[in-house]
Amino acid sequence: MNSDFSEALIVQEVSPRDGLQIEPTWVATADKIALIDQLSLAGFSRIEAGSFVSPKAIPALRDGEQVFQGIRRQPGLIYVALIPNLKGAQRALASRADELNLVMSASQTHNRANMRMSCEQSLAAFGEVVRFVEGSSVRLNASIATTFGCPFEGRIDEDRVVQIVEAYLELGMQGITLADTTGMANPRQVERLVRRVLQRLPASALTLHFHNTRGLGLCNVLAAYEAGARRFDAALGGLGGCPFAPGASGNICTEDLVNLCAEMGIATGIDLAHLLTLSRQLPALLGHELPGQVAKAGRNCDLHPVPDDVAAL
Repeated sequence: MNSDFSEALIVQEVSPRDGLQIEPTWVATADKIALIDQLSLAGFSRIEAGSFVSPKAIPALRDGEQVFQGIRRQPGLIYVALIPNLKGAQRALASRADELNLVMSASQTHNRANMRMSCEQSLAAFGEVVRFVEGSSVRLNASIATTFGCPFEGRIDEDRVVQIVEAYLELGMQGITLADTTGMANPRQVERLVRRVLQRLPASALTLHFHNTRGLGLCNVLAAYEAGARRFDAALGGLGGCPFAPGASGNICTEDLVNLCAEMGIATGIDLAHLLTLSRQLPALLGHELPGQVAKAGRNCDLHPVPDDVAAL
């Protein structure tokens, strides 16, 4: 494995979309905008700010237009929107999204549960989106859900994942995300598949999306980084999960990932102190505690005063 940690790791913040999509408590549009505006000041280069899916499917994100129109955009920061189809792409472009993220599962069963169509139908719909955005400045990223395992079908053949990558590239996608939708990946599997995929596209075009469902999220990040990946999705506080995948708990936690990188000397350009302040505000906003660890324990450099009875010795 490569032990050189000199190359920066890029974190794409996904809490406003993937993080909030399964929250049972409605988060007001103004609160979503305020969260994104604060995240925009933390040093991120990419934020997944919302989605343009059917309000019936994901009611928690039914205010996609208002959110994208209300945020204070920072220069050079890419604001990403999840879209399911051509109609979603039309709404996203009208709302000035910088990048569109389309999703198809490697698993036929999960794709039918998530998208209500076969993988073949999803690819055909992606082609419509590609043709629609042709000539515009918007970028296209296509995600492969259940890359590392499906809660319905189990193990996913790595050859199938590679075939989908090649199909995406043939369609004209500029970026590809390998998504561990239900946290079934392990580090050896991640390293092996990332190395294969990076033979077909540059690291700058690849994103890894891990969940911490079984406690292996950050282990998988390090395995992917050592295999050559450089961009990763994460959610403030460890928010999120997939509403169409049983047992899918939160995404890897942004501040925990940034803290890991800081401790290991891997640059991210992200203000960890600012993230911790934001993360500690989430329980009041959402009405429940979150799984992130560093927000609770503090950073290694956050030292405590010496007890008086010890200082007197």
